[in-house]
Amino acid sequence: MTSIAQRFSVGLTGGIGSGKSTVADLFGELGASLVDTDAIAHQLTAPGGLAIDSIRSHFGADFIDARGAMDRARMRSHVFGNPAARQALEAILHPLIRSETIRAAEAATGDYVIFVVPLLVESGNWVGRTSRILVVDCEEEVQIARVMQRNGLQRGEVEAIMAAQASRPARLAVADDVIENNGTAADLLPRVRELHAVYLELARAA
Repeated sequence: MTSIAQRFSVGLTGGIGSGKSTVADLFGELGASLVDTDAIAHQLTAPGGLAIDSIRSHFGADFIDARGAMDRARMRSHVFGNPAARQALEAILHPLIRSETIRAAEAATGDYVIFVVPLLVESGNWVGRTSRILVVDCEEEVQIARVMQRNGLQRGEVEAIMAAQASRPARLAVADDVIENNGTAADLLPRVRELHAVYLELARAA
């Protein structure tokens, strides 16, 4: 599959509550350029976003809120457990996310590019498009506790979200590198520094 970047790049992923955003930010502080597909998706569905007209046409005006953004709560409820609706939304968003991701990567000025892709495994089209895949991993009980505290959700709600994501073994199966994140943010820095040094060497060699 064609690479999404013309130079050395890393696809970073992890389950909800794994700490992938924290890890990405640490790499960014060390000099990597971050391209966050979730942030791009939010931009596309914000007021005036490139996906709004198509979402309104396909799903109806009820799925656009008073600000002119996609009503994320309504859409989440609509597509959850509705494969046809989810596929329709993905058909609108994924090509736009891909083109905006490529544009951001081409404009990146860091030592190398890290694509932050929450659904890297689930999407089925990211493996092989980056030079390496980095998985942020943690114990499932740690995930649940973090998300319950952070989002104010009940345990069952968190477990339902996790069940809809790729399994932990599925993520680890595609990983070239793994960062274990069962502790605090401070515990992450030595491993991030170690991998950053490796990625710098690979980027220079590329």
